[in-house]
Amino acid sequence: MHQSVRKLLFWFPRVLGILIAIFVSLFALDVFGEGYNFLETIAALAMHLIPTGIILVVLAIAWRWEKVGGILFICLGVLSIMLFWDPSRIPTYLLISGPLFLVGALFLINGFYRDEIHQKTDS
Repeated sequence: MHQSVRKLLFWFPRVLGILIAIFVSLFALDVFGEGYNFLETIAALAMHLIPTGIILVVLAIAWRWEKVGGILFICLGVLSIMLFWDPSRIPTYLLISGPLFLVGALFLINGFYRDEIHQKTDS
């Protein structure tokens, strides 16, 4: 495997996972327009950031154990579809669950080719 492909396969799912967490956390910003007082705003913000926290925990797991993290990202994609199922929201599923499935697949590929990817990346 070429050096640039190894680096891309190593870093792309990690960077994409961070970008997904940032994207999901943007949805939490709507609490600032609700007219809550300070403590209510903090509580609402904390609740809205729970999905981001879950994504970051799964990303931390995947960073070390790619196969486990890949499976967990795919499970997050399936879970988001199951929790919010509505046949009229297919574009929403592609926007939220699609990247989760992609990151999961990339981490699984990363896990299966771990020795070959880390061969020259670590040195």
